[in-house]
Amino acid sequence: MSVGRLLEILISQKNARNFRRALLRWYRRHGRDLPWRCTRDPYAILVSEFMLQQTQVATVLPYYKEWLGRFPTFAVLARASESDVLHAWQGLGYYARARNLHAAAKLVVHRHKGRFPREASAVRELPGVGRYTANAIVTFAFDQSVPIVEANTARLLSRLFNITTAIDSAAGRDQLWDCVTRLVPKNGAAVFNSALIDLGALICLPRAPKCKICPVKKFCRAIDPEILPVRKARPRIRHLTENHAFTVRQKQILLEQSAKRWRGMWILPLLKTRSTSTHAIHMSIFPFTHHRITLKIFPRHPRKIDKNAQRWFTLRELKSIPIPSPHRRAIADLLSAARAA
Repeated sequence: MSVGRLLEILISQKNARNFRRALLRWYRRHGRDLPWRCTRDPYAILVSEFMLQQTQVATVLPYYKEWLGRFPTFAVLARASESDVLHAWQGLGYYARARNLHAAAKLVVHRHKGRFPREASAVRELPGVGRYTANAIVTFAFDQSVPIVEANTARLLSRLFNITTAIDSAAGRDQLWDCVTRLVPKNGAAVFNSALIDLGALICLPRAPKCKICPVKKFCRAIDPEILPVRKARPRIRHLTENHAFTVRQKQILLEQSAKRWRGMWILPLLKTRSTSTHAIHMSIFPFTHHRITLKIFPRHPRKIDKNAQRWFTLRELKSIPIPSPHRRAIADLLSAARAA
């Protein structure tokens, strides 16, 4: 049966109202108590949405609190330096999110005179904001009746309506948005959307969904929930190696300001070539979306440095500058080994 036909049945039998009732009854008892749900401040909600992109809630929670303590408003964030913004974000990864959030704050302050726009179309003009993020902000900040589709709701909807089209295809995304658009209520959309997210996060799990205790299981049309959602084949993971230098003198360490992946952050100097006569003194592997990077560190004592991109830092200064986590861990391990030697 087609998704459209299932939607017609759901609505024609007034099941949409019963679905919402069952969902909200469950949510009142089991919904997560999250700090961004205790505010209608669009800035605080925007921060949470940027942090939650490709990052789990448990990881975001401490960063969210610290961020709002450091940058409590659009105006404060807009005035901050990029270095301070990246330093506060370090450890969350995907640093383009921090740069986009910083740029969005500047636009709100300068273009919108500090007042956050209430229309989703205007919100989508901010850097790094797509359809989901714009709708999430206007529904959670202003309780507007708009649909949202993120990872948890996409999985839930694909099973609820047995969507067998790949959800990361244009056709699949259209089906998801069509489904949830018809389900979202005219009033109380913020609570409804929060409930959908939590049902996906807590019950309709990626593996081993808890179908037996699902509060809306009688509405679910999935034949085999665990094979849904369907996605397009992922590209093969590329394995790359990056070689960097570890140079210390008089309790100072040489770092280089990255112009590429970690633009604006400080990393161990990149080695274009390395001597085969030396062995790596540190090696670690860290993942990206489509890459696996092997980080190798070699001891170096250069005669001169690139003063345009490289600087000596004292060990105390390392705490206050933005350094990506793989490099910060490498530095900590190498310094610890040096002290123990």
